[in-house]
Formats: sequence, C-alpha cells, structure tokens
Amino acid sequence: MTKQLSLALAAAVSLTVASVFAAEKEQTITGKGVCAKCELSQTPKCQNAIQVTGKDGKTVTYLLEDNAVSKAFHSKVCKGPVEKVTATGTAKTEGGKQLFTATKIQ
Repeated sequence: MTKQLSLALAAAVSLTVASVFAAEKEQTITGKGVCAKCELSQTPKCQNAIQVTGKDGKTVTYLLEDNAVSKAFHSKVCKGPVEKVTATGTAKTEGGKQLFTATKIQ
C-alpha cells in the first residue's frame, strides 16, 4: 500500500514538473499591440498587451510582463494600437490572465 502511494505521488510530481517546464517553452505570438490601460482599461497603469485571434475566432489578450524589452516598445502602442506586432518569449496563465514575458518585440 505504501509503495503504491509512493509511486502515485512520484507520478503526480513528475507530471507537475513536466507541465511547468512545458509552460516555459519559448514561443512567438503575432497580433494587435495595444496599451492595456489606455486602450483596454484592463490595468491600473500603462502596460503592453498583444491581442491574438485564434483559429476559432476568439481573441486572447496577452499582458506583457514589465521588462526592458516591453518598456522599450511601449511608446509605440500607448498612443494608439499597432495592427501587427510579433513577440517572442514565454507565456503563462496567472489569476485567469495570459501573461507573456517578451525577449524580442517587432
């Protein structure tokens, strides 16, 4: 019984670790760049966001984490939306929101 419990616990831990590492895989997203505060009224202060339309037609809004790459790009989206923005980085879901840590934005 103890051995079965240990095996089940080990399997659960390995699945959790695998899903964490899979979530941190670098990816590229392309969509409309907007300011989450000025354009979307979703955040209390200015923050980059990229709205991506999926194959199902639904729009997913990625809030970009506040880092040097995101700060350098913000002046382009704060005065109005940019129709095509491509960002490379890692995505995660936190508190029901899609967050994206960009390593490159164009």
